[in-house]
Amino acid sequence: AHHGDAGRYDENLVTLNGSIVELQMINPHSIIVVDVPDANGKSTRWQAEMGGPNALARGFGWTRNTLKAGDKVTIIGRRVKSGAPYMNLTERAVVYMTDSKKLLFRTANAELPAGVVVPQGMGAAPAPPAGGAAY
Repeated sequence: AHHGDAGRYDENLVTLNGSIVELQMINPHSIIVVDVPDANGKSTRWQAEMGGPNALARGFGWTRNTLKAGDKVTIIGRRVKSGAPYMNLTERAVVYMTDSKKLLFRTANAELPAGVVVPQGMGAAPAPPAGGAAY
């Protein structure tokens, strides 16, 4: 059974800059685990929930090795309203390598930050239907 996420996530986008701990390519949602340092250098371990491995492989060519431990990434997504270090990357979301600015993932309704490089042939993950309405 698939659950909606209406009301679970803050609509304001959060940008994280951190180091990959691991990429969990698991069903039903893949998870990026990332350590994000604050201004004082203290790290918080975040989890960012994405689509399943098949969707990531089909849409973006992801494998278990797309993100490796220690990779520096920037992740833009919606934080869970409880304030826990957990975010959702199904809407208005972007993932890119911090240094090279190479785009790794985006949803169809995401705005790309200036300077982000889109690899040739990369599409975007389809945005979920608004409010579940079909057109």
